[in-house]
Amino acid sequence: MNSKFLSYILKRLIMAVVTVFAVITITFFAMQLIPGGPFLAEKSISAETLALLEAQYGLDKPVFIQYLNYLKGALIWDFGPSIKKTGRFVTDIIFSDFKVSGIIGLIALLIATFTGIILGSLAATHQNKVGDRVIMVLSTASIALPSFIIATVLLLLFCVTLKWFPANGTSIAGYILPTITLSLYPMAYITRLTRSSTLDVLNQDYIKMAKAKGLSNRKVLFKHALRNSLTPVITYFGPEFAYIITGSLVVEQIFAIPGLGRDFVSSISNRDYPMIMGTTIFLTDIMVIMLLVSDILYKVADPKVDFD
Repeated sequence: MNSKFLSYILKRLIMAVVTVFAVITITFFAMQLIPGGPFLAEKSISAETLALLEAQYGLDKPVFIQYLNYLKGALIWDFGPSIKKTGRFVTDIIFSDFKVSGIIGLIALLIATFTGIILGSLAATHQNKVGDRVIMVLSTASIALPSFIIATVLLLLFCVTLKWFPANGTSIAGYILPTITLSLYPMAYITRLTRSSTLDVLNQDYIKMAKAKGLSNRKVLFKHALRNSLTPVITYFGPEFAYIITGSLVVEQIFAIPGLGRDFVSSISNRDYPMIMGTTIFLTDIMVIMLLVSDILYKVADPKVDFD
């Protein structure tokens, strides 16, 4: 690992910190601009009770002091108690919910990656044939359709009409459709990415030489072409996982999965400020970390990349 690579990692770490800081700042002041508050929906709440509740959660302090408190909390990963889930701290809720979201996201990531590579390779080796056209049409449709539409269609078809799966995430079977929904878009993207890069590699001289030596198409693909065509897929690995985790916010709500996404959506409607801030920072951290990891993997996979 040379000094240039270490310098690049340091620059990316600084950019990651700046990004998280910007997200914290924008999210905090955006919430301040929204009229109302987390306690105004309570029925028959007196002015005295409202003042006590605001003092308990630090909402009675000047906006700048609240902002500094949020920064301090973000630095030590302490966002205090949830406003709506009495007796529970935000960090405990996030880590508890992420056990569900993380498992679904990891399975969706594996499905999307391996299936996308296989389909992309098949499309490339059968260029302009029926199989290639079918795969490209399906991948284009998967990219074009938003995840909430796919989730709704799958819910109505397999849960309501056919009754093959439960309509909520109370069992393992209830996680199948959400996992499929989350994997479709990245799977389609990886399919197109793998097809394009594989076609480029198959046109290289060393591949033509390998074919001239009598190697079978399978050996040429898996021993020579595929290994060199997966570099673009590696660069997408980090954003792919980040997309799946953040995309689960809506999907978990549709399928009633008890994960981080459902609690985050409900915290927005309930004006649970600590929960909103904590979840936003947590998801931002995941995104910047995965982007950094993908860049490092890209460098490892292709040492010729210059980061100057």
